Amino acid sequence: MPCAPLSCRLLPLLLIGSLLAVTHAAVAADESRVATVFPGKIWEQRPPAEMGLDAARLEEVRDFIGGRGCIVRNGYLVYAWGEYDRPHDIASALKPFYSYLLLQAVAEGKLESFDTPVAAYWPDLPAVKTSPEHPDLQLTFRHLGFQTACLGFREFPGTAFDYNDGTMGFFWDTLINKVYAVPWEEAEAQVIAPRISMPLQFEDGTPNLLRGRTGRFQVSARDFCRFGLLFLNQGRWRDQQLLRADFARMAISDPLPLSIPRTKGEPAETVFPLRTIGGRGNQCDHNGGYSWMWWLNETARDQQRWFKEVPADFYACFGHGGREGMAVLPTQGLIISWITERELHQNRNDGNRAFGTLVKAVKDTEADR
Repeated sequence: MPCAPLSCRLLPLLLIGSLLAVTHAAVAADESRVATVFPGKIWEQRPPAEMGLDAARLEEVRDFIGGRGCIVRNGYLVYAWGEYDRPHDIASALKPFYSYLLLQAVAEGKLESFDTPVAAYWPDLPAVKTSPEHPDLQLTFRHLGFQTACLGFREFPGTAFDYNDGTMGFFWDTLINKVYAVPWEEAEAQVIAPRISMPLQFEDGTPNLLRGRTGRFQVSARDFCRFGLLFLNQGRWRDQQLLRADFARMAISDPLPLSIPRTKGEPAETVFPLRTIGGRGNQCDHNGGYSWMWWLNETARDQQRWFKEVPADFYACFGHGGREGMAVLPTQGLIISWITERELHQNRNDGNRAFGTLVKAVKDTEADR
């Protein structure tokens, strides 16, 4: 059900949030970021007009996207609609959480390098032992992080893009069970909570981690924005650098070049244990905009930005073609998350309209903030 900004559901939180201390972070001008606050356990809220936003435009965004969602500006929750506080299966929009855990594994020394061979973590597989020349043994964690593994297809790792749910299942199993050395039943307590939901103070939790052994956990639209805020601030949360700044910048600025083709999808044997997590392989092209499982607004194969009316520094994560997702617009200091029926990524026109309208909602300029 649509609701007005700061509706009756949000007003109690506003009263509580106004009493909470927040940390203000003045950001260096050479990094082109705005001053930002960080939420405590409860978001501090501001009316759209106070944050330089046109409420009518935000209503337009809400009505077009539908479903549920949240909009944050400069660390304040400024607009929400639907059941924004209910965790939901966000499908492939969860992928940047796993690339985040990959980055952290290298930062913590659990993984020596992004270019470490994956086979080193599966030494007892019979096929690994008996097929020393198999192309899969060239697979590295970098390939997994960019979905250029091509497991089960004829291309060598790193030579083609394969958006593949079976490979993702293998990536998640390897990352959690091998690199972090944690069984799935302990993954939430030992991996997800201490590195994501606890430091970012998720309000709504990360339930159903083990449902169907997919490894996916549910996230509310509200908590999803916290993850975006972490990257908007280059891995910093309040006075802590949760993720190395260079890794945080790299994650959203290192897209695959257009010279990397989409896989041809010709089947081949693999030495690794793949399992389905509900989807298939060769689902889409990267179109020059895929970076460590984030989608960027880069020039696609048609020589236009994917969302032509949206700033080039936009980055996002999408599930089910964009029915679930979260997007960050750094220049505007905006974060939006949603769960709906519109495919805001696969349908470029719908995404362009939704995110373009959000940009138009900004009434002030950077100099005014």
